[in-house]
Amino acid sequence: MHSEDRAKRDVADYVPRDWVFPIVLVVFVGVLVWFGREIRDFLMPPSDTVTIPSFVGQTLADADAEIERLKLSSAVVDHTMSDRYPKNVVIAQRPAAGDQVRQGRQVSFIISDGVVARLMPDLRYQSMREVSLDLSRSRLRLGKVTYARSDVVPGDHVISQDPAPLSNVSEGDTVTLIVSKGGQAVVKVPNFVGMPVDDARALADKSGIKLGQLVWTPLGSGGPPHGIVARQVPPPNSKIAAYQPVSLQVSAGQFESGRIIRQVHVLVSVPVPDNYQNGQQLDVKLTVFDATGKYDLYHAFAEPGQKLDFTVTAIGTSVLGMYVNNVLVGETRLGAEPGAIYTQKASPSPSPAAF
Repeated sequence: MHSEDRAKRDVADYVPRDWVFPIVLVVFVGVLVWFGREIRDFLMPPSDTVTIPSFVGQTLADADAEIERLKLSSAVVDHTMSDRYPKNVVIAQRPAAGDQVRQGRQVSFIISDGVVARLMPDLRYQSMREVSLDLSRSRLRLGKVTYARSDVVPGDHVISQDPAPLSNVSEGDTVTLIVSKGGQAVVKVPNFVGMPVDDARALADKSGIKLGQLVWTPLGSGGPPHGIVARQVPPPNSKIAAYQPVSLQVSAGQFESGRIIRQVHVLVSVPVPDNYQNGQQLDVKLTVFDATGKYDLYHAFAEPGQKLDFTVTAIGTSVLGMYVNNVLVGETRLGAEPGAIYTQKASPSPSPAAF
């Protein structure tokens, strides 16, 4: 009790009685002003507060110009593909349109990369494992797969596709396939020996046989007439898969001499270079090197994975060289000249390096 009385006397000593009311009044007015300012800020935002407009549909350049005018800042936080908005157009924002923020606040944008178009890879004759890799590389999705019997395409390999090879597609598109479930388990090889080559082709077609390499061979005076099948591989009555080819050796004539003439079916796939960039076209050249010299079988731009299908006529020992962007990336031996058929010596093996 004594300590309270002493405290009151101490206050009275420092604060005269006439000052108490003014001090209380000042404190009350300060509280009232603070409360009134809070109410005003709640009902009427200060002048440095900005209402966020909608930037969706604007180009990034236009959005940034508006951001600068409103004394805000901006940042691109993500890119995504869109078939609705062109490239470099705002497709989403945060804060949302209509939100009120103070000047200097960052507005985050998601920007469209547009629709990324590319060429459809050629999936024909590929196994399903190879298809999976190609679709993943091109960012395409595998859709419906239908299986059909084929005497030409091996089982679990692609017969046809939709979209077609080298047509324009976009990332995320769906690809449907028709895949071989194989043909007849085995077929019996007819006897083609002694038949004219045109009759042999007709019989092969009727029997479901796929003919492979046809080798026109000068067999000398003891050989059969021109155009007659002299030998076949596999031999007659063999049992093979329907898609396995049969090669024929055809007589070039009793009085012909010289080197062997071959007709070879070639199916090659354009490789992917180590430094390849998406969308880049490759300068592809296929060059045949044989006893006559060299000639370009194909020279044009192509896409990685594109298949090139040719029937090549080559004389003597022959090699097919593939060049991508003027760099030799592979060689395929088309045929070799036997050394004992003629009295003349066999021709040396050609090589792209020799030309």
